[in-house]
Amino acid sequence: MPATMRQTGRAAMDFMVELTIATRPLAARWNADLAAAGVTADSLPDDLDDRHVAMHEALSGSSAFAMNSLIGEFASVQHGRVARDAYDEMADVLAPRFAALEAQGPARLTIHNDFVAPAYYPGVWFHRTTGGWDGHDQMGYVHSEFIHKTYVARNFGGDIFAQRRAVLGRLPRQDYARICEMGTSSGHFTVALQETFPAAHITGLDLSIPMLKEALRVANANGWAWDLHQRTAEATGLPDASFDLVASYIIFHEMPAAAIRATFREAFRLLEPGGQMLMSDVTPYRTMDKLGEWRADWMAKRGGEPYWREAATLDWSAAARDAGFVDVTEGGLNGAPYPWVITGTRPA
Repeated sequence: MPATMRQTGRAAMDFMVELTIATRPLAARWNADLAAAGVTADSLPDDLDDRHVAMHEALSGSSAFAMNSLIGEFASVQHGRVARDAYDEMADVLAPRFAALEAQGPARLTIHNDFVAPAYYPGVWFHRTTGGWDGHDQMGYVHSEFIHKTYVARNFGGDIFAQRRAVLGRLPRQDYARICEMGTSSGHFTVALQETFPAAHITGLDLSIPMLKEALRVANANGWAWDLHQRTAEATGLPDASFDLVASYIIFHEMPAAAIRATFREAFRLLEPGGQMLMSDVTPYRTMDKLGEWRADWMAKRGGEPYWREAATLDWSAAARDAGFVDVTEGGLNGAPYPWVITGTRPA
């Protein structure tokens, strides 16, 4: 439900966007400093933690890197706070609209009394978002409309939702009827699933109630009968063999490796024989050289992603095959390294 921000919130968000855009030329400068120091992928240590130390030493004299890091740290922390404050400035207008949308149907949200958040989730401020995904009663809207569609979209340009639609082109069928989405969040990938498979019934799962409430409103505003649940991807509580597609978009990097393996096992259990699994997430480190791997890990650390390295170093294909999947494929989308997509089939 898009809304025009009021003056203070709009000005603050504009400042955050322009500030991050202004840092782009600094990357070329500190990369030149790195080259001048004689640092190449081949010269870096094999151990990733040792590599962080080596890179810190190599760039210790680079004013461009220091400024880039300082502004990046500020933006990582502040963009979520600015977006939250922008919502609070207009809560008097939005809250009544939210209540009406949540009540109208046809979608439904089930909050289970026996739900217990997994140990890796509470207290983690993913993406440096203040309080994490439950840090504000309307974090779903704040993240969807102000952070994703304003801050992220303006920083990266183009159609930021195109990848969500494009990954579904990796699937072998067009007639899925019962879809389970793991990690629904505020519903961006759910929309892509609905538009690609309009006749399907969609069940969406997430850990965050604020995120699920935004997905509920999106579904109701469009007349989509999504069945939403606060459940973990590792233990959904849903019946065996009840779906013909289980899918997720960019949730693995917020999970430790053991939880990712459990998610593959749960996806296998939920699928009927012959059903498909599609998961997508960050580019595996094994596809990068040592410098590229350091860059990805450094950005993850700065971006507040404690499980990124575990996800990026896990062999997803092996985990999928261990869960029982066959015909497992993985690779970047359309030749690009991101997002990384893995598919598999439960044997008929």
